[in-house]
Amino acid sequence: MKILITLKRVLNPEVGVKIKPDGSGVETTGLNYVINSFDEYAVEEGVRIIEKEGGEAILVCIGPDEAKEQLRAGLALGAERAVLVKCHSEPDSLMCAKIIAKICEREKPDLILAGKQSVDTDNAQTAQMLAALLSLPQGSCACKIEVRGGSALVEREVDGGIEVKEVPLPAVITADLRLNQPRYATLPAIMKAKRKEIAELSAEELGISLEAATRVVSLCEPPRRKSGRMVQSVEELFALLRDEARAL
Repeated sequence: MKILITLKRVLNPEVGVKIKPDGSGVETTGLNYVINSFDEYAVEEGVRIIEKEGGEAILVCIGPDEAKEQLRAGLALGAERAVLVKCHSEPDSLMCAKIIAKICEREKPDLILAGKQSVDTDNAQTAQMLAALLSLPQGSCACKIEVRGGSALVEREVDGGIEVKEVPLPAVITADLRLNQPRYATLPAIMKAKRKEIAELSAEELGISLEAATRVVSLCEPPRRKSGRMVQSVEELFALLRDEARAL
């Protein structure tokens, strides 16, 4: 079995970010990057399936040369090889989907795994666009995946409980937080990952235009929350809820 896993390089979500004075984006100077947390679950699930079914797991990342650091981290978790599509601008979701679709046409994977969303833009739409471009079935926000020969049983949490869907392979499946518990890379695995292949491609080689379909007009800080206030009685509280908050 061949599994293709998408991986995104994102700013460390544990570190606070500041918006640039002109509102064109966030200030990245001095900040570190990590693997998108939802993609870690996808990598772990892909490696587990390969360990059980046999085959290879391939990582795909779109980004600058520095993204090799995150690809090496993914390779240390058990993936066999990686593909880096060099792109120094910030691609939008559709552009990412088109690039990954071209990689899929080359690799012809049996299964495509991705995180359900990235923690920086939170769009949660690239995988869905990819499935549409490739005319493949999809399962989103998976909390359990079971490969059964030529199909996969996908479970996901919904308001009423657990929804179960069976999709024929190849398919696109996105990983939710409770899909698994990602492993920690061991020192031997980290050393071995340094010798694994990372192929480099450009969007031009894939025949993809880097002209984005969307653009960020501006970013701004959310409005500061008003400070709370003390009330002296229940009657005063009800009056504030009714007259100021309009909650009653």
